[in-house]
Amino acid sequence: MRSIDVATFTTLTVLLGASQVRAAPPSASFGAYWHRGEAEITSYDLQQARYGELHEGHAVLIYVTEPFSKKKQVKLDDARAAGSDAVPMLKVNFTRKFATGIYPYSMMTSVFSPIAGDPATKVTTTSQEWCGHTFFQLNRGDRGYGGHLYSYFESEGDRKLDVPGDLLEDELWTRIRLDPASLPSGEIELLPGATHLRLRHLEAKLQTAKASVEDGPNGTRIFRLKYTTIDRELAITFSRAFPYTIEGWTETYVSGWGGGAKRLTTKATKKKRLMSDYWNRKSNVDRKLRRDLGLPD
Repeated sequence: MRSIDVATFTTLTVLLGASQVRAAPPSASFGAYWHRGEAEITSYDLQQARYGELHEGHAVLIYVTEPFSKKKQVKLDDARAAGSDAVPMLKVNFTRKFATGIYPYSMMTSVFSPIAGDPATKVTTTSQEWCGHTFFQLNRGDRGYGGHLYSYFESEGDRKLDVPGDLLEDELWTRIRLDPASLPSGEIELLPGATHLRLRHLEAKLQTAKASVEDGPNGTRIFRLKYTTIDRELAITFSRAFPYTIEGWTETYVSGWGGGAKRLTTKATKKKRLMSDYWNRKSNVDRKLRRDLGLPD
């Protein structure tokens, strides 16, 4: 695995043409930051709401650019050979790990968003814990998103998904990084985050929310999303200046069921950030990078 470098991005831009890649990187600093052959990795202290309690854990956001197949909707092995099928993407892998009592959770969402600014092309989410695991995937088509959910729960089973519309909550994590000015505002319809859908066992369908952006402390801005059709609020804090780094977030909703249900706030606070070609850092000596991020060995 590798990120897309400056030369490859330039080649793809020429191959795809101005009508498909609507703009080159918006500034020289964009290319210098995102196309240097490294990923941005940020670790966070996590307090995760689950079963009516808050559980300590950690989260990691890994952002990287890479070439993507427009037709197959997968990362390309050879972007130069793909010709017009190649699309430059910003990808985020969003991981959460926390334990509830004796057993641990490991959750991950991947979002693939075209650098040109089009809606997210693909989202996948997995959840693993000692009871079993689930896999959720959406792919963008001509009429919104379609995909599948595979779950060990009888009530969910294996099913096809059909989600109309152009906006996913999960896409907001890449939209902030590409262009905060493109964030939605006012009353909108969107699909809640796939991790939230899994934790609450909700159907994958559009919900109504109110979106806004406000100034935050210490040179930050805060994107707020308050759903009106489900009990959920999301606030993402990001730096006001490029590269619009994610400094933390909160999610407020009812956690648990029955008499143990409580309205709680999940909170993530930034610990460390580094740039690394992590896919090449696979030796035992590279484990120090985990310590640099404040992550357990």
